[in-house]
Amino acid sequence: MRVGIGYDIHRLAAGRRLVLGGVAIEHPKGLVGHSDGDVLLHALMDALLGAANLGDLGRHFPSDDPAYAGARSVELLRRVGGLIRERGLDVGSLDATVIAEMPRLAPHVQAMREAIAGAIGVGVDRVSVKATTNDGLGVIGAEEAIAALAIAHLE
Repeated sequence: MRVGIGYDIHRLAAGRRLVLGGVAIEHPKGLVGHSDGDVLLHALMDALLGAANLGDLGRHFPSDDPAYAGARSVELLRRVGGLIRERGLDVGSLDATVIAEMPRLAPHVQAMREAIAGAIGVGVDRVSVKATTNDGLGVIGAEEAIAALAIAHLE
């Protein structure tokens, strides 16, 4: 059994599309990033890569590489899933929490779970996504950023 953890945070800005867990969500602001800024998938990929002892997200998809400018994080997750399988490992389970003051994410959680499971080729029952707020505290509470935490269990 192998376990990895991941964390990511990105600023919110007007004029950007909000994508979380591979799902586009209607919101006046989106996450700033070299790719689509999907903090949930970035945290999950770091957890998966860590559990497989494959380094971190920046090692595989550098933010200064123009090839990844505007990249869809769900496609990067698909590639990370391939790296995991190449190492002879299987995803036992993934657990993630998105920390966002707004928008309300509960209506999108199932679609996120399905997008994640589909990208890495596992059953939805192996993917847990939860959402919480920061109770108005800090940059997340001020709706200036969204963060995510993730744990990956590989077998």
